[in-house]
Amino acid sequence: MVLRSARCSQINSVAQSFRRGQHRAKSALAPQFLLDTYIPRYQLLTAQQEARKRSEAYAHLRNCNLCPRLCGVNRFERTGTCLIGSDVVVNTVAPHFGEEPTIQGRNGSGSVFFSGCNLRCVFCQNHDIAHQKNGFHLSPEELADWYIKLQDVGGVHNINLVTPEHVVPQVALSILHAKELGLKVPIIYNTSSFDSLASIELLDGLVDIYLPDFKVWNAKTSQRLLKADDYATVAMESIKAMHDQVGDLCFTSDGIAKKGVLLRHLVMPGFEEEGKHIVRWLSENVSKDLYVHIMDQYHPRAHVGKEKRSRIGRAEDVAEGMVEPGGQAAGEQGKKQVRYEEINRAVKMDEVDSVKKAAEESGLWRFADASEHSIFSI
Repeated sequence: MVLRSARCSQINSVAQSFRRGQHRAKSALAPQFLLDTYIPRYQLLTAQQEARKRSEAYAHLRNCNLCPRLCGVNRFERTGTCLIGSDVVVNTVAPHFGEEPTIQGRNGSGSVFFSGCNLRCVFCQNHDIAHQKNGFHLSPEELADWYIKLQDVGGVHNINLVTPEHVVPQVALSILHAKELGLKVPIIYNTSSFDSLASIELLDGLVDIYLPDFKVWNAKTSQRLLKADDYATVAMESIKAMHDQVGDLCFTSDGIAKKGVLLRHLVMPGFEEEGKHIVRWLSENVSKDLYVHIMDQYHPRAHVGKEKRSRIGRAEDVAEGMVEPGGQAAGEQGKKQVRYEEINRAVKMDEVDSVKKAAEESGLWRFADASEHSIFSI
């Protein structure tokens, strides 16, 4: 049973570790978010519920409509936008120490990095994985074996499924199989939020922590940078559905997250106004107690900053001397033309600070803060 009170002595000692009453009241690790114990949700499924989820997963693979692309392909025969068939393609499986302290803890988060993606973010930090099929093919059963290795050999705090939006049926099957093999740690669904409601419904009872991004707000921006003009609409629906399932982020007394939503927003250079819209929407429509990580790590990757190539024979470019008749950039002026120039720089701290200020003013107050976890030595 999951207990929401702060009765045990460990939790009392944690609460006493906060030195100022005001800090204690405003801590993301406040007692109302502490659990005495936690049992992963997949452990509570009945045999009938498991059978229903298996049936639904196979049905979705035969008519793939679980992501907003709605390709409708039979994944046993061919692929859609994501490039992945009935087996998953995994690039890396390892304990990972690049997550929030409450996720990685001392032993690391058991991360599984899937190849392929249903978005085409031009700035993707993992473009060599997400935009290609680099990795090794695994069946759901083989994937489950890796979860067990991460748990039993790696000693990780959780299984962290990174970029899984396009392989939800396989993920569901792998979790059910891993349960039979003895999996006992929480499952994290680490997503771009470009998920359909059908995906989130299939994952209900299987996922303990949803770790969604909310990238941009405007349709024009998402079409240009993510190649999906409906991104924000889809993200709003999916994030609300995630929160409806698991609620606000909760921890055990060791400071490790066990259940809930941890939302990330990567502040983009020049797009801080969209970030402000996002945090205000989250506060008003999801929860003011939502645990949020406003990130400042953006730097140009993938297609950003690459030399722009104009269409061959575009008359205005040739006439202006920007492009040779064969389509190559001409002269010094041509060399200066780069793709996605508006985001071809690092984000500024004042841009990040303005988004966080808007978040605080909207009523959000639980922010990812490494210093808060120092008392746990994780």
